Amino acid sequence: MALSIKPLADRVVVEPAPAEEKTASGIIIPDTAKEKPQRGTVVAVGAGKKDEPVTVKVGDTVLYGKYSGTELNIDGKEYLIMRESDIFAVI
Repeated sequence: MALSIKPLADRVVVEPAPAEEKTASGIIIPDTAKEKPQRGTVVAVGAGKKDEPVTVKVGDTVLYGKYSGTELNIDGKEYLIMRESDIFAVI
């Protein structure tokens, strides 16, 4: 899916994974108690800085900090835009 925005410099747009609906034991979690996901899929990347190329690519599944990024709503879908340095790992 092509987004209508192109991040600048070392910024990355991530589509967060859906929040868990149930616990491991099968208890349904209400919307008010759901944790913000800390995992998502990269959907757009910037070109990087002059001496620091971006190392993640579109399609990578990444882990990021709980409060990382700025929330965006594009065409009715939720995304996060963050600096690549806010990403902890590619899984």
